[in-house]
Amino acid sequence: MNTPAHLIFAAAAFARPHDRRRTIAALAGALAPDLSLYLMAGISLFVLGLSPAYVFDTLYFSDAWQMVFKIDNSFVLWVAILAAGRLAGSPTTVVFAAAGLLHLAFDFPLHHDDGRAHFWPLSDWVFHSPVSYWDSRHYGGIVGPVEMLVSFALCVLLFFRFGSLRSRAVICAAAALQISPVFIWAYVFAIGTT
Repeated sequence: MNTPAHLIFAAAAFARPHDRRRTIAALAGALAPDLSLYLMAGISLFVLGLSPAYVFDTLYFSDAWQMVFKIDNSFVLWVAILAAGRLAGSPTTVVFAAAGLLHLAFDFPLHHDDGRAHFWPLSDWVFHSPVSYWDSRHYGGIVGPVEMLVSFALCVLLFFRFGSLRSRAVICAAAALQISPVFIWAYVFAIGTT
């Protein structure tokens, strides 16, 4: 799924009005598995000036990048964080880990040829799903619109759950961000072809 959808899904599952720590933990946990990709791709594209084709066709699949993804996308490590939070009696850590696990639970079945080693360090096995959230050759043309519709429905739920003007502005921004990957990736790949 696109990262904004992960944030929206985690907010719907775990965020609560008047509990800022819990809400921030939910959003941080939802973002954490994708954060390394944004940092590495951002530096590669906008600081080093590498082409999007090189970044996403070569670097993305490199051993170095895949090692990072093994760590931040490991069910094993996220369950360990959840268990540590439970043992320490830290509801914030539990919510953070639960949001990260929710992210992985949606990513696992929705990556065809760009999946991650979700069971590292126990295994380097990568599940190649027959379904992709973005690749139209593997039902991305169906999954993408469904993701968008569910995300917007959850934004409506969040809009009614959170009554403050600031919260509602953030929810509207999240809905706009859910649409933004279409434009961002079109821009990124357009500059790579010039």
